[in-house]
Amino acid sequence: MATALVWDERCFWYEFGDWRSLLGDCAWLQPGSFAETAESKRRILNLLHASGLIDHMLTLKPATVDEADLCCVHDPDYVRRVRELSAGGGGNASPGAPVPAGGYEIAALAVGGTRAAIDAVLRAQADNAYALMRPPGHHAERDHGGGLCIFANAAVATKLAMRDHGLARVAIVDWDAHHGNGTESAFYDDPSVLTISIHQDLMIPGRGAVCDNGRGGGEGYNINIPLPPGSGTGAYLAAMDRVVAPALRRFRPELILVASGVDACASDPTARMLLHADSYRFLTRRLMGLAAELCGGRLVMTHEGGYDASAAPFCALAIMEEMTGIRTGVRDPFGELREDALADYQRLLSHQDGVIRQAEALVDRIR
Repeated sequence: MATALVWDERCFWYEFGDWRSLLGDCAWLQPGSFAETAESKRRILNLLHASGLIDHMLTLKPATVDEADLCCVHDPDYVRRVRELSAGGGGNASPGAPVPAGGYEIAALAVGGTRAAIDAVLRAQADNAYALMRPPGHHAERDHGGGLCIFANAAVATKLAMRDHGLARVAIVDWDAHHGNGTESAFYDDPSVLTISIHQDLMIPGRGAVCDNGRGGGEGYNINIPLPPGSGTGAYLAAMDRVVAPALRRFRPELILVASGVDACASDPTARMLLHADSYRFLTRRLMGLAAELCGGRLVMTHEGGYDASAAPFCALAIMEEMTGIRTGVRDPFGELREDALADYQRLLSHQDGVIRQAEALVDRIR
């Protein structure tokens, strides 16, 4: 078998439009585009082709999901609003969730891409899988979108996988620089899904704190690791080794799904973290080892953020090189700069260690 890559050209056609649509009086503000565009994702695909890695992968086209599928997470009125805006020429489904003409179909296809990646692994068509889809999904809540996420790609696909494949326990690890608030909300009272988010602190107001640990039957099954701005490889690997790994071992999932944002890269315009391509390689290596240990290697990644169109492709390539076990020889032109020039900040620092220690204390709450 091989690593599956799920993608569809149509997902690159979702256009969020002029970012001034989020504002009120902006007569003096020059028009501009959102950070979330197709460019960084298209460049990831281009680098997979140019490096030759895609020739060693199983490429799959997704099918869309229907309205009933979306409603396993989302309120029917919200889904209907997105569909009607899409059919009527576009508009804002909610603040931070612009829907262009035809956007409903593309957003539903993005969910279908994550579902197809999971299905390929669970049906033993692939060893592991990466869904290179957009628009992203981890900020979408039950009754509204936000953060340029329309539907909750990972959450919907997880619920469909549990229904269709009879899974009892799924873990979702989110390493996007922004807190995965929508994924957290979807499973906040559900002990069958362990949600772990490693993110930059205070990026989503009022969300992502260590104390947000689940509710009711789901208490203990949501873990947030809000790292301070400026966290580098050392902090992320410490979070993985001291929180994520022991939490996964206690939970023993049947599938590990990763919300794979590469916007913790040092040059990303939307965050202030210090990772580089090898950082993501090391994180992927650890998760692959945990998947092999706990769930027969069942590891699926679904793309989220990553907005530096120059650097994001190298981060994503490193992830997929690790998943395939193939090194292409492509060198990250930014890697040495970010590792050497920022060496003092790449190690684990005391204020970062303090946050990780708080999150470590939550692992024993998983029953």
